[in-house]
Amino acid sequence: MRLDDERLSDNVEDRRGSDGGGFSSGRLGIGGVVLALVASYFFGIDPSAVLGLLSNGTQPSPRSVQSHKPPANDEMATFVSKVLADTEDTWTGVFSEAGKEYKVPKLVLFTGSTPTACGTGATAMGPFYCSLDQKVYIDLAFYRDLKERFHAPGEFAEAYVIAHEVGHHVQKLLGTSDKVHAAQQRAGSKAKANSLSVRLELQADCYAGIWGNRANTMRHIIEPGEIEQALTAATAIGDDRLQKQARGYAVPETFTHGTSEQRVRWFKRGIESGDPKQCNTFKTQEL
Repeated sequence: MRLDDERLSDNVEDRRGSDGGGFSSGRLGIGGVVLALVASYFFGIDPSAVLGLLSNGTQPSPRSVQSHKPPANDEMATFVSKVLADTEDTWTGVFSEAGKEYKVPKLVLFTGSTPTACGTGATAMGPFYCSLDQKVYIDLAFYRDLKERFHAPGEFAEAYVIAHEVGHHVQKLLGTSDKVHAAQQRAGSKAKANSLSVRLELQADCYAGIWGNRANTMRHIIEPGEIEQALTAATAIGDDRLQKQARGYAVPETFTHGTSEQRVRWFKRGIESGDPKQCNTFKTQEL
């Protein structure tokens, strides 16, 4: 990616090297955290949602933890900061076009575990967005997994991961995620609630594509062939593929993020159109 001349975001919190606080989070015990990790790592379930359910709807207050700006000589942190800054510029413009104001999220770098408003965040969850504190959390060790476990290397694949989580922040600001979570409470079955989660996740994939389109149009940041990196990443983390890897077969009614084919389709829809109106996954019969 061509990011050499791009600015750094002022919204990165570096908690690496600080006490992550272990696995305490309100009344949530180690068993609950382990369940959240298993659900996230193997089945693609949003860990913050699992933590919230296990906490009986209570919102844990994250303990105070030290944070600082990433070191200037940390190449990966610099990359993440530049990608975040680019999403800030892109979505500020998109919101402005619609007569709205974009409130930028924070991005937290951590190692091992860290307190969040959604419960204890941990490395095994992979990157995630907590809507209660409007922060994206990532342990940079995930990028090693992305390359080695998911066979999806490359800078644009790494940027896609951040852009997807920022897509969830966009949904929070637009009120979409709150409406979906309320509808899930009324769904009446786990399968119906999961289907709503799939639509939310696919929309975030589409929003990641919107960022890629707008950023490249304005700032020419994508190198030839790099879009395929994001498509590879989207394919690698489809529910069907992850479940088959974990247990040898897939159970569609338990999908929460969408199949590999669906994730690729909606990311491509965003990056090819650059139009957020094309990302309405809630008004289409076929995903």
